[in-house]
Amino acid sequence: MKYIPHLLRSRKRKILEENIMKSIMAITTYSIILVFIYLILVISWKGIPALSWEMISEIPSGGFYFGKEGGILNAIIGSIYLSVGATFLSLLISIPIALYLNIHLLHHNRIKGGIRYLLDILWGIPSILYGAFGFILMIVFHLQASLLAGIITLALLITPIIIRAFDEALQGIPEGLLEASYAMGLTRNQIAFHIFVRQAMPGLITATLIGFGRAIGDAASVLFTTGYTDHIPTSLDDPTASLPLAIFFQLSSPIPEVRERAYAAAFILTLIILAISLLIRLCTSRLSKYQI
Repeated sequence: MKYIPHLLRSRKRKILEENIMKSIMAITTYSIILVFIYLILVISWKGIPALSWEMISEIPSGGFYFGKEGGILNAIIGSIYLSVGATFLSLLISIPIALYLNIHLLHHNRIKGGIRYLLDILWGIPSILYGAFGFILMIVFHLQASLLAGIITLALLITPIIIRAFDEALQGIPEGLLEASYAMGLTRNQIAFHIFVRQAMPGLITATLIGFGRAIGDAASVLFTTGYTDHIPTSLDDPTASLPLAIFFQLSSPIPEVRERAYAAAFILTLIILAISLLIRLCTSRLSKYQI
C-alpha cells in the first residue's frame, strides 16, 4: 500500500509530460499551417491584381523593367527546361544507385550506412554552394552561363534528394521478395528493374516530383550558372531565365509596377509547386496497387 502514492505521483507526472508535449506539437503544427496560409494570402493578394494573360504569354519587351508591356514567358519556359532537364539527368544517376544500395549491398550494412550518411549530408548542403561548385565547373571546362550549366548544377542539387527518397521506398520491400526472385532464377538486374522498380513505383514517382519541385523553385544554385535573358533559349548553350531569378530581380527594382509583377511571378511559381504537391498525393494513391 505504501507504493500507491508513489505510483499515483508518477502517473500524474507522466500525464503532465504527455500533455505538455502534445501542446508543444499542436502549437508547432498550427503555427506552420498559419505561416503557410499567411504566405499564400500575401502572395495572392499582391500577385493576382498584377497577373494578366499578357504577362504569361509574352516575353519581356523594351519597357518591361520600367513597368511597361511584356511578360515572363521566358522565365516560365526557362524554369520548365531547367527542372525537366535536371530531373531527367538526376534520374539516370539516382535509380541505379538506389537499386545498388538495396540489392547488391543488401547485407553490407556499414557500407550502406556510410553512403546514406553521405547522401544526407549532401542533401543538407545549402544550394548556394552547389551554385558555387557549378560555377567552378564552368571555369574548369570553359563553359559559359547557359541552360546546360544550369541543368548540371540543379541535377547535382536534387540527386541526393531523389536517391534517398527512392531508397526509403525500396527499403519497404519485403526481403522475402528478393529471396523468392533468386529462387526463380532471376538475375540481379532483372530483380532490380522488373521487380523492385515495379514495387517501389509510388516511391519513385514521389521522389521524382519532389526533386522536380526543388529544382523549379531554387534560385541560389542557378544564380551564377544559367545567366539571365529576356529570350526563350533555343539551345543548351543559351543563357536561361527562371521564375525564382525573375522574382529576385524584379523585387530589387525601385519601380512599384515591377515589384508587383514579382509577386505575380511568385503566385505562378506557387501554383506550380502546389500542383506538384497534389500530383504527388494523387500518384502515390493511384500507384499503390503495384505494391504487394
